[in-house]
Amino acid sequence: MKTILVVANETLGGQALLDAVRERAAHDDVRVIACVPRTNPHHGNVIYDEAVFDAAQVRIDLARGVLREEGIEAIGEVGDPDPYTATMDAVREHNPDEIIISTFPATSSGWLRRDLIERVQEASNLPVAHVVADIDREGLPFDVTLVVANRTASSGALLDCLRAKAKDGKRRVFIVTVPQEGGQGEHAARARAQLAQVIDVLRSNGLVAAGMIGDPDPYTATMNALQFFRVDDIVISTLPATRSGWLRADLVERVRKASNKPVDHVEAPAGPAAA
Repeated sequence: MKTILVVANETLGGQALLDAVRERAAHDDVRVIACVPRTNPHHGNVIYDEAVFDAAQVRIDLARGVLREEGIEAIGEVGDPDPYTATMDAVREHNPDEIIISTFPATSSGWLRRDLIERVQEASNLPVAHVVADIDREGLPFDVTLVVANRTASSGALLDCLRAKAKDGKRRVFIVTVPQEGGQGEHAARARAQLAQVIDVLRSNGLVAAGMIGDPDPYTATMNALQFFRVDDIVISTLPATRSGWLRADLVERVRKASNKPVDHVEAPAGPAAA
């Protein structure tokens, strides 16, 4: 089996990279190792290191899901913030047969300004293919829906909404953000448990999904996710208006105005605490 190391961050879902992997899988039995250096978004709020790591892991999980649908085996790892170090660490760990590095065009790629391709070629002595993904111009080969929910994350109403979106024509992936209910360690653990449960439900229903926990303020959690990911639309799930602190804070309208994205609101029952 041929092992291909794919190194990418924001361009991991680009059509050019997907085509390059497909081409190799058409001729050989391949295994893909996705390495995503953990880099901060280019603009917006200050982001904590844990969120940067989680966002990189989301990219890996979504890439694995997309490739799995096409019968291509893939695993992944979050790498060092420096893309050269991340690549060489992965080379030593996985001993690949070939490396594919995906970047933005030269005019906007920090990796190319640091001569990443040439440095990796010289240090690895492996074939290195360079794939350029102009995502700003071309978009992604699938739609991306950001889902924001906490206590209602596993509700039937939200699942029905997401299944309907998955059937609306274009290929679609889902990124779930579960805001924590406080700033203590127990709140993070509870949010991660809720996240794991909803991702499991979505995947068991045939949806490509990954996610991360977010800031206790749901507006901040949503806007942080929008810094990391290119999103086509947003779904916010809450309790009914009489019980929802998120609605009392006018979350849906605030996100709609700030993001300029279509925002669907799903009301669903849940436990005694508000979402």
